[in-house]
Amino acid sequence: MAIKFEKVTYEYPAEDNAVVAVKNVDLEIEDGSFVCICGENGSGKSTLAKLMNGLLQPTSGVVTVDGKTTATEEEEELFAIRQKVGMVFQNPDNQMIASIIEDEIAFGPENLGVPREEIGERIEYALSAVGMTEYRHNTPYKLSGGQKQRIAIAAVLAMRPEVLVLDESTAMLDPKGRAEVLKVAHELNDQGITIVLITHFMEEATQADRVVVMSEGRVVMDGTPEEIFRDRASIEKYDLELPITDAIAADLLQAGLPLEDKIYSEKTLAEAICRLK
Repeated sequence: MAIKFEKVTYEYPAEDNAVVAVKNVDLEIEDGSFVCICGENGSGKSTLAKLMNGLLQPTSGVVTVDGKTTATEEEEELFAIRQKVGMVFQNPDNQMIASIIEDEIAFGPENLGVPREEIGERIEYALSAVGMTEYRHNTPYKLSGGQKQRIAIAAVLAMRPEVLVLDESTAMLDPKGRAEVLKVAHELNDQGITIVLITHFMEEATQADRVVVMSEGRVVMDGTPEEIFRDRASIEKYDLELPITDAIAADLLQAGLPLEDKIYSEKTLAEAICRLK
């Protein structure tokens, strides 16, 4: 198991009453899986993400990464956990610290004490993995939003994580940029990296192996995309929307058209409609 939550609660301190963002969560993320965590604003999904590598410590309960608790007081152990679970956040500009892209990629390995020769290899690997090798001598500030986010992912990849958490990493991007980042995420997952995608775009959730829905700090749904999006009443109950293609398919099914009851992409839905006679 890559990451395990056992009865985890997290409270943000406040002057009057503490704000409980995550409530008694049990959750397991398997090695090599692609898991999407979604929910309405304030559902606790981003807090859950920060608990995954020790950026936040549980108020109660236990989070373990590869068998090690994130609540350790040993700095070296916590450092190892954060190296194992890499995080990419919403705004790529907030994650950039260097004026040249290859320096941005090298920053993490340099702080890990990686030998210079190996840093060069890691830069090559990370930029190649996100399809940005030709930009290594450019400045990141002239890139598109999707390209910047790919560089942010590359900077994390250079530290060789086993789990990549994308915390609303596509939220500020246009459709093209979102597609670029999702493509990279799937390619990394194919290489064996565990992907945890935090998103409010339901079209992205359909591409995961597993979807976890949060509401008011709790896990309220957990299953395959087919299992989750087939339950239209629950999706609406938790203030989410069906992916547009599945909403169209559901309406067509209700109208009596003989479509299969499954998750559709734009392409597969168009093909299914064209096959109708």
